[in-house]
Amino acid sequence: MNSLEQKMISLLKELKSHHHVTAVRAEFEEEGARIEEVMRLKDIAVHAGLDFHLKIGGCAAIKDMLDSINLGVQKIIVPMIETPYAMQKFVKTARKVYSKVLNNIQLLINIETIVGYNYFDEMLDLPEIESIAGVVIGRVDLVGSLGLGRDQVNSQKILEMSLAIAAKSKAKNLSVIVGGGVSADSMGFFKSFPLNHLDHYETRKLAFDCPGALNNSEEAFIKAVEFELMWLQNKRDYYGAIAKEDQERLQLMTNRLNSSLNRSGENQEAFSTQCSTEKM
Repeated sequence: MNSLEQKMISLLKELKSHHHVTAVRAEFEEEGARIEEVMRLKDIAVHAGLDFHLKIGGCAAIKDMLDSINLGVQKIIVPMIETPYAMQKFVKTARKVYSKVLNNIQLLINIETIVGYNYFDEMLDLPEIESIAGVVIGRVDLVGSLGLGRDQVNSQKILEMSLAIAAKSKAKNLSVIVGGGVSADSMGFFKSFPLNHLDHYETRKLAFDCPGALNNSEEAFIKAVEFELMWLQNKRDYYGAIAKEDQERLQLMTNRLNSSLNRSGENQEAFSTQCSTEKM
Protein backbone atom coordinates (compact mmCIF):
# COMPACT_ATOMS: atom_id res chain seq x y z
CA MET A 1 0.00 0.00 0.00
CA ASN A 2 1.74 3.18 -1.17
CA SER A 3 1.40 6.63 0.38
CA LEU A 4 -1.16 7.85 -2.18
CA GLU A 5 -3.34 4.80 -1.55
CA GLN A 6 -3.14 5.48 2.18
CA LYS A 7 -4.43 9.00 1.53
CA MET A 8 -7.25 7.56 -0.57
CA ILE A 9 -8.26 5.28 2.29
CA SER A 10 -8.32 8.20 4.71
CA LEU A 11 -10.46 10.22 2.31
CA LEU A 12 -12.87 7.33 1.85
CA LYS A 13 -13.23 6.92 5.60
CA GLU A 14 -14.11 10.61 5.86
CA LEU A 15 -16.63 10.29 3.00
CA LYS A 16 -18.16 7.28 4.74
CA SER A 17 -18.40 8.98 8.13
CA HIS A 18 -19.62 12.41 7.04
CA HIS A 19 -21.09 12.12 3.54
CA HIS A 20 -22.91 8.75 3.45
CA VAL A 21 -20.63 6.98 0.97
CA THR A 22 -21.28 3.23 1.13
CA ALA A 23 -19.35 1.75 -1.80
CA VAL A 24 -16.55 2.22 -4.31
CA ARG A 25 -17.28 1.55 -7.98
CA ALA A 26 -15.29 0.16 -10.89
CA GLU A 27 -16.18 -0.46 -14.52
CA PHE A 28 -15.07 -3.06 -17.02
CA GLU A 29 -17.47 -1.41 -19.48
CA GLU A 30 -16.85 2.25 -20.27
CA GLU A 31 -13.67 2.64 -18.21
CA GLY A 32 -12.14 -0.50 -19.66
CA ALA A 33 -10.54 -1.21 -16.28
CA ARG A 34 -7.92 -3.98 -16.13
CA ILE A 35 -8.22 -6.68 -13.52
CA GLU A 36 -5.01 -5.72 -11.66
CA GLU A 37 -6.14 -2.11 -11.16
CA VAL A 38 -9.62 -3.24 -10.08
CA MET A 39 -7.98 -5.49 -7.50
CA ARG A 40 -6.03 -2.51 -6.14
CA LEU A 41 -9.18 -0.40 -5.97
CA LYS A 42 -11.05 -3.23 -4.22
CA ASP A 43 -8.25 -3.46 -1.65
CA ILE A 44 -8.54 0.26 -0.99
CA ALA A 45 -12.32 -0.04 -0.54
CA VAL A 46 -11.94 -2.93 1.91
CA HIS A 47 -9.42 -1.01 4.02
CA ALA A 48 -11.89 1.89 4.17
CA GLY A 49 -14.71 -0.42 5.26
CA LEU A 50 -16.76 0.07 2.09
CA ASP A 51 -18.54 -2.27 -0.31
CA PHE A 52 -17.36 -2.73 -3.87
CA HIS A 53 -19.60 -2.54 -6.94
CA LEU A 54 -18.63 -3.58 -10.46
CA LYS A 55 -20.14 -2.61 -13.80
CA ILE A 56 -19.48 -5.39 -16.29
CA GLY A 57 -19.24 -5.19 -20.07
CA GLY A 58 -22.62 -6.56 -21.09
CA CYS A 59 -25.49 -8.94 -20.43
CA ALA A 60 -23.43 -12.03 -21.35
CA ALA A 61 -19.96 -10.91 -20.22
CA ILE A 62 -18.97 -14.26 -18.69
CA LYS A 63 -15.29 -13.39 -18.17
CA ASP A 64 -16.28 -10.23 -16.28
CA MET A 65 -18.64 -12.25 -14.10
CA LEU A 66 -15.95 -14.82 -13.32
CA ASP A 67 -13.56 -11.99 -12.40
CA SER A 68 -16.23 -10.50 -10.13
CA ILE A 69 -16.35 -13.75 -8.14
CA ASN A 70 -12.59 -13.61 -7.55
CA LEU A 71 -12.90 -9.95 -6.58
CA GLY A 72 -15.72 -10.65 -4.12
CA VAL A 73 -17.96 -7.79 -5.22
CA GLN A 74 -21.33 -7.08 -3.59
CA LYS A 75 -23.18 -5.72 -6.63
CA ILE A 76 -22.97 -6.39 -10.36
CA ILE A 77 -24.38 -3.75 -12.71
CA VAL A 78 -25.02 -4.63 -16.34
CA PRO A 79 -25.15 -1.77 -18.88
CA MET A 80 -27.48 -1.01 -21.79
CA ILE A 81 -30.38 -3.32 -20.96
CA GLU A 82 -32.76 -2.19 -23.68
CA THR A 83 -35.07 -5.15 -24.31
CA PRO A 84 -36.78 -7.91 -22.34
CA TYR A 85 -34.57 -10.46 -24.08
CA ALA A 86 -31.40 -8.65 -22.98
CA MET A 87 -32.55 -8.86 -19.37
CA GLN A 88 -33.44 -12.53 -19.76
CA LYS A 89 -30.01 -13.17 -21.27
CA PHE A 90 -28.33 -11.42 -18.35
CA VAL A 91 -30.23 -13.38 -15.70
CA LYS A 92 -29.69 -16.70 -17.50
CA THR A 93 -25.95 -16.04 -17.81
CA ALA A 94 -25.65 -14.86 -14.21
CA ARG A 95 -27.46 -17.94 -12.89
CA LYS A 96 -25.06 -20.18 -14.84
CA VAL A 97 -21.88 -18.36 -13.82
CA TYR A 98 -22.66 -17.54 -10.19
CA SER A 99 -24.62 -20.71 -9.47
CA LYS A 100 -24.31 -21.35 -5.71
CA VAL A 101 -22.92 -17.88 -4.90
CA LEU A 102 -25.76 -16.02 -6.65
CA ASN A 103 -27.43 -15.29 -3.30
CA ASN A 104 -24.31 -13.37 -2.24
CA ILE A 105 -24.32 -11.00 -5.22
CA GLN A 106 -26.96 -8.43 -6.13
CA LEU A 107 -27.76 -8.08 -9.83
CA LEU A 108 -28.72 -4.65 -11.13
CA ILE A 109 -29.70 -3.50 -14.61
CA ASN A 110 -28.94 -0.17 -16.24
CA ILE A 111 -31.84 1.60 -17.92
CA GLU A 112 -30.06 4.29 -19.87
CA THR A 113 -31.69 4.70 -23.29
CA ILE A 114 -35.09 5.65 -24.60
CA VAL A 115 -35.41 2.12 -25.98
CA GLY A 116 -34.86 0.61 -22.53
CA TYR A 117 -37.30 3.11 -21.05
CA ASN A 118 -40.00 2.15 -23.58
CA TYR A 119 -39.53 -1.58 -22.90
CA PHE A 120 -39.26 -1.24 -19.13
CA ASP A 121 -42.83 -2.34 -18.38
CA GLU A 122 -42.30 -5.54 -20.35
CA MET A 123 -39.07 -6.23 -18.46
CA LEU A 124 -40.86 -5.89 -15.15
CA ASP A 125 -43.47 -8.45 -16.23
CA LEU A 126 -40.86 -11.15 -16.87
CA PRO A 127 -40.37 -13.90 -14.25
CA GLU A 128 -36.62 -13.15 -14.40
CA ILE A 129 -37.28 -9.85 -12.61
CA GLU A 130 -37.29 -11.88 -9.39
CA SER A 131 -33.51 -12.27 -9.76
CA ILE A 132 -32.94 -8.53 -10.16
CA ALA A 133 -32.19 -6.48 -7.04
CA GLY A 134 -32.30 -3.00 -8.50
CA VAL A 135 -32.34 -0.55 -11.37
CA VAL A 136 -29.69 2.04 -12.20
CA ILE A 137 -30.85 5.08 -14.19
CA GLY A 138 -27.95 6.21 -16.38
CA ARG A 139 -28.75 9.81 -17.19
CA VAL A 140 -25.85 10.68 -19.52
CA ASP A 141 -26.61 7.91 -22.00
CA LEU A 142 -30.31 8.55 -21.55
CA VAL A 143 -30.03 12.16 -22.69
CA GLY A 144 -27.71 11.04 -25.48
CA SER A 145 -30.28 8.54 -26.74
CA LEU A 146 -32.78 11.41 -26.87
CA GLY A 147 -30.42 13.56 -28.90
CA LEU A 148 -29.88 15.95 -25.99
CA GLY A 149 -26.66 17.33 -24.54
CA ARG A 150 -25.01 16.20 -21.32
CA ASP A 151 -26.09 19.48 -19.71
CA GLN A 152 -29.69 18.17 -19.77
CA VAL A 153 -29.17 15.42 -17.16
CA ASN A 154 -30.99 17.49 -14.54
CA SER A 155 -33.76 18.60 -16.91
CA GLN A 156 -37.47 18.24 -16.23
CA LYS A 157 -37.83 15.66 -19.00
CA ILE A 158 -35.16 13.37 -17.54
CA LEU A 159 -36.62 13.88 -14.06
CA GLU A 160 -40.08 12.80 -15.22
CA MET A 161 -38.67 9.71 -16.92
CA SER A 162 -36.59 8.88 -13.82
CA LEU A 163 -39.56 9.29 -11.49
CA ALA A 164 -41.59 6.92 -13.68
CA ILE A 165 -38.83 4.30 -13.65
CA ALA A 166 -38.47 4.66 -9.89
CA ALA A 167 -42.20 4.29 -9.18
CA LYS A 168 -42.46 1.16 -11.33
CA SER A 169 -39.29 -0.28 -9.79
CA LYS A 170 -40.51 0.27 -6.24
CA ALA A 171 -43.77 -1.48 -7.10
CA LYS A 172 -41.60 -4.54 -7.77
CA ASN A 173 -39.52 -4.00 -4.60
CA LEU A 174 -36.42 -3.03 -6.58
CA SER A 175 -33.83 -0.58 -5.34
CA VAL A 176 -33.32 2.59 -7.39
CA ILE A 177 -29.99 4.23 -8.13
CA VAL A 178 -29.39 7.35 -10.21
CA GLY A 179 -26.07 8.05 -11.90
CA GLY A 180 -24.64 10.00 -14.78
CA GLY A 181 -23.40 13.58 -14.53
CA VAL A 182 -23.91 13.66 -10.76
CA SER A 183 -22.71 16.84 -9.05
CA ALA A 184 -23.88 19.33 -6.45
CA ASP A 185 -26.21 20.70 -9.16
CA SER A 186 -28.08 17.37 -9.06
CA MET A 187 -29.34 17.74 -5.50
CA GLY A 188 -32.58 19.41 -6.53
CA PHE A 189 -33.15 16.54 -8.99
CA PHE A 190 -32.64 13.93 -6.27
CA LYS A 191 -34.79 15.73 -3.72
CA SER A 192 -37.70 15.64 -6.21
CA PHE A 193 -38.06 11.89 -5.70
CA PRO A 194 -40.86 10.75 -3.36
CA LEU A 195 -39.75 9.43 0.01
CA ASN A 196 -37.96 6.06 -0.25
CA HIS A 197 -38.02 6.08 -4.06
CA LEU A 198 -34.28 6.82 -4.34
CA ASP A 199 -31.88 4.46 -2.57
CA HIS A 200 -28.55 5.72 -3.88
CA TYR A 201 -26.96 8.16 -6.26
CA GLU A 202 -23.51 7.58 -7.65
CA THR A 203 -20.57 9.38 -9.18
CA ARG A 204 -18.08 7.57 -11.42
CA LYS A 205 -16.27 6.02 -8.43
CA LEU A 206 -18.56 6.31 -5.39
CA ALA A 207 -22.06 5.34 -4.27
CA PHE A 208 -23.96 7.61 -1.82
CA ASP A 209 -26.72 6.27 0.41
CA CYS A 210 -30.09 8.00 0.55
CA PRO A 211 -31.94 9.60 2.22
CA GLY A 212 -28.91 10.66 4.30
CA ALA A 213 -26.91 11.77 1.27
CA LEU A 214 -29.72 14.08 0.17
CA ASN A 215 -28.38 16.53 2.74
CA ASN A 216 -24.84 16.49 1.36
CA SER A 217 -23.19 19.83 0.71
CA GLU A 218 -20.98 20.66 -2.24
CA GLU A 219 -18.03 19.53 -0.13
CA ALA A 220 -19.08 15.89 -0.63
CA PHE A 221 -18.86 16.21 -4.41
CA ILE A 222 -15.53 18.04 -4.21
CA LYS A 223 -14.14 15.19 -2.14
CA ALA A 224 -15.60 12.65 -4.58
CA VAL A 225 -13.74 14.38 -7.41
CA GLU A 226 -10.61 14.52 -5.26
CA PHE A 227 -10.83 10.76 -4.70
CA GLU A 228 -11.20 10.03 -8.40
CA LEU A 229 -8.28 12.33 -9.21
CA MET A 230 -6.09 10.54 -6.67
CA TRP A 231 -7.09 7.20 -8.15
CA LEU A 232 -6.19 8.34 -11.68
CA GLN A 233 -2.82 9.61 -10.43
CA ASN A 234 -2.21 6.28 -8.71
CA LYS A 235 -3.16 4.41 -11.87
CA ARG A 236 -0.85 6.63 -13.96
CA ASP A 237 2.07 6.03 -11.62
CA TYR A 238 1.47 2.28 -11.63
CA TYR A 239 1.44 1.89 -15.40
CA GLY A 240 4.16 4.51 -15.79
CA ALA A 241 6.47 2.38 -13.67
CA ILE A 242 5.66 -0.67 -15.77
CA ALA A 243 6.37 1.26 -18.97
CA LYS A 244 9.77 2.36 -17.65
CA GLU A 245 10.91 -0.91 -16.06
CA ASP A 246 12.53 -2.21 -19.28
CA GLN A 247 13.75 1.14 -20.56
CA GLU A 248 17.40 0.57 -19.57
CA ARG A 249 17.41 -2.94 -21.06
CA LEU A 250 15.70 -1.65 -24.18
CA GLN A 251 18.41 0.97 -24.71
CA LEU A 252 21.16 -1.59 -24.09
CA MET A 253 19.73 -4.02 -26.64
CA THR A 254 19.18 -1.23 -29.17
CA ASN A 255 22.80 -0.13 -28.85
CA ARG A 256 23.99 -3.73 -29.16
CA LEU A 257 21.91 -4.27 -32.30
CA ASN A 258 23.14 -1.04 -33.88
CA SER A 259 26.75 -1.94 -33.05
CA SER A 260 26.32 -5.37 -34.61
CA LEU A 261 24.75 -3.91 -37.73
CA ASN A 262 27.58 -1.38 -38.04
CA ARG A 263 30.22 -4.11 -37.74
CA SER A 264 28.35 -6.20 -40.27
CA GLY A 265 28.27 -3.24 -42.64
CA GLU A 266 32.00 -2.62 -42.18
CA ASN A 267 32.82 -6.27 -42.82
CA GLN A 268 30.66 -6.30 -45.92
CA GLU A 269 32.38 -3.17 -47.20
CA ALA A 270 35.82 -4.67 -46.56
CA PHE A 271 34.81 -7.88 -48.34
CA SER A 272 33.56 -5.93 -51.37
CA THR A 273 36.83 -3.95 -51.52
CA GLN A 274 38.90 -7.14 -51.35
CA CYS A 275 36.88 -8.74 -54.14
CA SER A 276 37.38 -5.67 -56.36
CA THR A 277 41.14 -5.69 -55.76
CA GLU A 278 41.45 -9.38 -56.62
CA LYS A 279 39.62 -8.87 -59.92
CA MET A 280 42.13 -6.19 -60.91
